[in-house]
Amino acid sequence: MQPIGSCALCAEIVKADTMNWDAQRIARTLLIIALVLVSVWMLWRFLPALAWAGVLAVATWPLRQILVSRQIGETAIATLLTLALAAFLVVPLIGIGIEAAHERATIAQWLRDIRQNGFGTPEWLSHLPYIGDRLATWWEANLARPEAGSVLVGRIGNSGMLSLTRTVGIELANRVMILIFTLLALFFLYRDGPRVMKEATAISDHLWGPSGALLGRHFVSAVRGTINGLVLVGLGEGVLLGIAYAVAGLPHPVLFGLATAVLATVPFGAPVVFVACGLVLLVQSQTTAAIALIAFGSVVVFVADHFVRPILISGSTRLPFLWVLLGIFGGLETFGLVGLFLGPAIMSVLVEMWRDASHPTDAPVLPSKKIRKPRS
Repeated sequence: MQPIGSCALCAEIVKADTMNWDAQRIARTLLIIALVLVSVWMLWRFLPALAWAGVLAVATWPLRQILVSRQIGETAIATLLTLALAAFLVVPLIGIGIEAAHERATIAQWLRDIRQNGFGTPEWLSHLPYIGDRLATWWEANLARPEAGSVLVGRIGNSGMLSLTRTVGIELANRVMILIFTLLALFFLYRDGPRVMKEATAISDHLWGPSGALLGRHFVSAVRGTINGLVLVGLGEGVLLGIAYAVAGLPHPVLFGLATAVLATVPFGAPVVFVACGLVLLVQSQTTAAIALIAFGSVVVFVADHFVRPILISGSTRLPFLWVLLGIFGGLETFGLVGLFLGPAIMSVLVEMWRDASHPTDAPVLPSKKIRKPRS
């Protein structure tokens, strides 16, 4: 038997080692938290680019898996997919810029006509019930005179155009920078994605156990389902309304359809385009075509935003309809455009954690051992 003093000394040594280990763990945790906070602060301007890269990588990952099955190299796959997405994102913007450059002369001529002749009174204005004559009289007195158009156009050209051009230039430079870093991060995600996911799974298993990987899968599924619900439905709205623009006789129906598809990714964003097109038709005295276009666009947007889009998103995320809407609008309000995809994913993980907490897995019950009575 060891002496009592020796056992007490061993206990003190074990206690001291335990305290040292706890202190090291706390210090390491604090260091990790500090480094994470400093990194977030340092990369704050680039977080949207990283978020967009993650969203695009999740959405197009099945294409990467198809190329991997064809035994193509990792770097070649990353280069091919990045260039394809760059073309998909940049080419429409170049087309819009070219069309805007072509229309610049038309807009300049329109402004010169307004400066010289004023805003002509639309023929349909006087035919409106109850208020048509009053509106036409007010229009003739305030907008149809040449001096009114000259004052308005001069005010726009002199005071607002310079600041507007400067603001647009700064915003365009910021968007181009975000796009470049998004494509750069996307390339590395395509190339090193499997290794990153393996390491992330190991970390989540260490921190949260098997439920961490399950929540990660729910997050990925929610992002992919949201992209299907927003992007695909937006493209469908753009196609349908582009056909309607062509039937209504609007110029550049493809360009307007593309703008509708882009804005349709934001819930209730498509009406901005087709209502503006309807107003253009009204100014051109095409009242029937304007009413028909606005009515058709309203029906398309109502069906898409209230039925098709929530079904696509909630079907892949198992989210109730209310949480889908809250995730979309809350994410848009908090994170901007990328929040459209992150919001439903965050809500999906939150709802799944709620379900796990409300239905915990019962621990297996071990068979009890019979206690033997000591022999007398």
